[in-house]
Amino acid sequence: MVGAGSAGCAMASRLTEDAGTDVLLLEAGAPDEKEEIHVPAMFPHLFKSEADWEYYTEPQDDLGGREFYWPRGKTLGGSSSLNAMIYIRGHPHDYDTWADLGNEGWGYEEMLPYFKQAEHFEPGADEFHGAGGPLNVAEPADPHPVSGAMVEAAVETGIERNDDFNGAQQAGAGHYHVTQKDGQRHSTAAAYIRPALDRPNLTAETRAQVTAVRFDGSRAVGVTYEQGGDTHEADADAEVILSAGAVNSPQLLMLSGVGPADHLAEHGIDVVADLPGVGRNLQDHLFAFVVHERTSGPEEPAPSSNIGESGAFTRTSESEPAPDLQYHFAPVYFMDHGLSNPEEGVGFSIGATQLRPESRGRITLDSTDPFDDPAIDPRYLTEERDMEVLVEGVREARDIAAASPLDEYRGEEVWPGEDIQTDAEIREHIRETCHTVYHPVGTCKMGDDDMAVVDDSLSVHGLEGLRVVDASVMPTLVGGNTNAPTIAIAERAAEMISAEQPLPADD
Repeated sequence: MVGAGSAGCAMASRLTEDAGTDVLLLEAGAPDEKEEIHVPAMFPHLFKSEADWEYYTEPQDDLGGREFYWPRGKTLGGSSSLNAMIYIRGHPHDYDTWADLGNEGWGYEEMLPYFKQAEHFEPGADEFHGAGGPLNVAEPADPHPVSGAMVEAAVETGIERNDDFNGAQQAGAGHYHVTQKDGQRHSTAAAYIRPALDRPNLTAETRAQVTAVRFDGSRAVGVTYEQGGDTHEADADAEVILSAGAVNSPQLLMLSGVGPADHLAEHGIDVVADLPGVGRNLQDHLFAFVVHERTSGPEEPAPSSNIGESGAFTRTSESEPAPDLQYHFAPVYFMDHGLSNPEEGVGFSIGATQLRPESRGRITLDSTDPFDDPAIDPRYLTEERDMEVLVEGVREARDIAAASPLDEYRGEEVWPGEDIQTDAEIREHIRETCHTVYHPVGTCKMGDDDMAVVDDSLSVHGLEGLRVVDASVMPTLVGGNTNAPTIAIAERAAEMISAEQPLPADD
């Protein structure tokens, strides 16, 4: 198994519950020993650290040529050790869309049991939540009062209150549930791998970067990896599973000869399988922020804070089948990933996100050196609808910021600024300041069309003994944060690989 991130940790743990299954789990990053990983409010300090791949995109033509910083987890637990711990599944419509695209067994009723199986929901099990699963899901331990005031402000603007975005409906405003336990981050490393490390059939290696999948004809037979300056080969008796994420999984496939034949030929790579969809179909969410100075309230969130403590989901039109805007409410400045916050004072931030972008990008090779970053071109906002929804999101965020529950906290508007009022001016603000919400998916998409990379069992088309199990298999981006869906994908894949009967659908 390649990659001990959100999917890889869950898969390795589930597969080794069977004593007859041996798993070698290879992670390029270090063990998850940094203090900043475990103290939730410190997660921004992990950006551009040794626990971060620290990717940068190609210049974005529709955004002034900006190169976007993409943090991705490079440590045990992957991005679940780096993220803001928000537990959101998306909307049932997302999974039913996957099924409608020809992916049997991936509709919402079929996926709900895997969300519940993965979860220990601290408030208690119900028809939408599970108890006793590995992943601890909790209510915020000590939310900042401004986070609650932003929820009240959203309600005053006409948004319905919602205490559970993963329950009967997604729309509304409320506090997010978080992947935390006893006030600390509960990553997939903590939830799945650490309790399983004493199993004799699980070997987990860190600082072990896989450089190639090895093939015998059309069958994957193992991988090559480098660790401590030495090159190793590991043979697979059953399967090679890539769980390296939406950037690294397609990169590794292409380096190994699986991908668009013309692109591989440009780099002198022998073609094992001509799959034109490898690296294509890249999708990601963008943040467009409204930021205010804050005049009162505690200066710092509690150590248990995930910063984005509350939020909302809304529709731009009643004709939308599901909410198409999400808001993250933060009781602090969060400008440019928090890396460009004002040096003095405190603030609050409301980030608007279009949930179903129409723009599509790609991952391609920059070189044949597996230690070089691939070329990442998300092609942000190349579709007009994406910008239109974000403009409406900024306007709605301003309405929330102006509502009376925030009167005692609201200072001057920093972003976009009082002089930015017209749609054209807001568009320019978005072009200059928007950044990723850290949700890249889709680059090894599941399906049966010409651009699909894996089938609905997540096996790579035209090859044997090779699967991809991570966020890259999502054919379309879910309407929300992507960590919980990635874990559920891994839960379902583990049962398919174990040749067990799938969990019964839950309506």
